[in-house]
Amino acid sequence: MTAALEIKGLRKSFGGIAVTQDVSLTMQPGERRLVIGPNGAGKTTLFGLIGGEIRPDSGSIRIFGEDVTKLPVRARARSGLARTYQIITLFPKDTLAHNVVLGLLALLPLRLDARTDLARHAALHDRAVQLLDGVGLAGKALHRVCDVSYGEQRRVELALGLAQQPRLLLLDEPLAGLSQDERVVVQRLIAQVPRETAILMIEHDMDVALEFAEQITVLHYGQVIVEGDRRTVVNHPRTREIYLGH
Repeated sequence: MTAALEIKGLRKSFGGIAVTQDVSLTMQPGERRLVIGPNGAGKTTLFGLIGGEIRPDSGSIRIFGEDVTKLPVRARARSGLARTYQIITLFPKDTLAHNVVLGLLALLPLRLDARTDLARHAALHDRAVQLLDGVGLAGKALHRVCDVSYGEQRRVELALGLAQQPRLLLLDEPLAGLSQDERVVVQRLIAQVPRETAILMIEHDMDVALEFAEQITVLHYGQVIVEGDRRTVVNHPRTREIYLGH
């Protein structure tokens, strides 16, 4: 079976400081994997390397067998990759539907025509509303992003990621900053993502994270120090050392 994600010997330094040190990991199609580690462990940098926003100094990245190590972000989207960000990246003055339409364009030849009047493409709008309905926001499709709650913006980001029909979805702290009620809603939506999509997620809430994850990778100072299923990782002495200090 071709791996959904295969990383080998990934390294990245900034100003002489190594933030990713010989990271290797493999994810299978449909897998739910969690990346954990203390602040500064290199988790978001790893996502940037996988997504193409950051170029590695060495190592390789394959998505469903395709070497994407040197490909730009837009090309990785066409390889089946989508992601959300730790800091919300929506266009605040545009409607929820328009933000999702822009996500749909990523995979269409239409994206290359800057003169296109998107208002004339009703099918795109209808699909955007359908995706928003999937995260419980169809009724707010014409609201501006800046006029909905932070939790609802997080749900729009999830819809935006799913708009690209990913086979591999990266979620960078999708529950960060949410109230308890909002966390429950977003957690349920993530659990409902079809198994055709493998999910790699960063999350600090261990209770939520462990409920989600089938496999866990622990990063510390840019290195993978523990990897395995929930029981293996939770009971590993290095995990206890990092999180409990003993």
